[in-house]
Amino acid sequence: MAAAAAAAAAGKRARALVIGTHSGTFHADEALGCFLLRRTLAFEGAEVVRSRDPAVLEPLDCVLDVGAEYDPERLRFDHHQRGFAETFGHGFDLTPLSSAGLVYKHFGREIIARQLELAPDAAELETLFLEVYRQFVQAVDANDNGVSRYEGAGAQQYEDHTSLGARVAALNPAWNEPAGEEEQRKGFEAAMEMTGGEFLQRLNYVHKTWLPGRQYVQEAISGRHEVHPGGRVIRLPRYCPWKDHLYSLESEMGVKEPLLYCLFEDDREKKWRITCVSETPQSFVNRLSLPEAWRGLRGEELSQVSGIPGCIFVHANGFIGGNDTFEGAMAMVTKALEFA
Repeated sequence: MAAAAAAAAAGKRARALVIGTHSGTFHADEALGCFLLRRTLAFEGAEVVRSRDPAVLEPLDCVLDVGAEYDPERLRFDHHQRGFAETFGHGFDLTPLSSAGLVYKHFGREIIARQLELAPDAAELETLFLEVYRQFVQAVDANDNGVSRYEGAGAQQYEDHTSLGARVAALNPAWNEPAGEEEQRKGFEAAMEMTGGEFLQRLNYVHKTWLPGRQYVQEAISGRHEVHPGGRVIRLPRYCPWKDHLYSLESEMGVKEPLLYCLFEDDREKKWRITCVSETPQSFVNRLSLPEAWRGLRGEELSQVSGIPGCIFVHANGFIGGNDTFEGAMAMVTKALEFA
């Protein structure tokens, strides 16, 4: 195991360990990888050396994104060599790992446990480990390996200069500016700080905002037949980030009839919202949209057309609607389910 190798290396040396990565133009993956390594016990306070010289890199304690070698036992984490096909696993099998993903795969659990002060066997640790990869690290891997987020022509519809990779690239010295060793060092340190700061922000979100919603959704799915006899509707006690949990929990809980609608009360307006469940978390296609005759209508006009009092609106695309009361929202989804 890479973690065991790092711990053994730390135990043999009184000096701080040294991390090596390539010199020249830097990218988000090795900047994040170096930041993550320095969040482990073994590499806390480690120096980072940037070089492409094998003689400089060989004696270093850990080398990433250079050297054409992936060997966790030797703490070598490159992904550029011919035949490299390592992925994160756990269902994330379409995105090859970058150096950031390799470091996270082997040290992510330790990093999260240390950052959140969790026990190594904490029940939530594995969930956090997988979700932070899904929400953050995977995008770094995909960007560095040229994996498109979309299929076909959709990938070419616009340029994105706001992604983490693009912002890290902008920290490199410009072609018409001084590009000496000192300028590159400052830029790389800024890149480590940027990528690491955003990693910690995402971890904090997943831990404090995303994860607490899972219990609400699980309870709502368990009680779905009490909301509607067909079990195709869930009612949340309050709004929370529910979609990501719903898809995974459907599978884990053996839901045979896919859920179609989610109801929750708007915290500010105290009105009830109906949200259609889309085919996938990123899809704009719903499993069952609200009826076409209702779409784009509001207020009394919608109530008259639907025959249901208290209607507020149905979006023109049919993916969301509202009613003054829970009973009214249930009447709307009950009528909509007739089209299933």
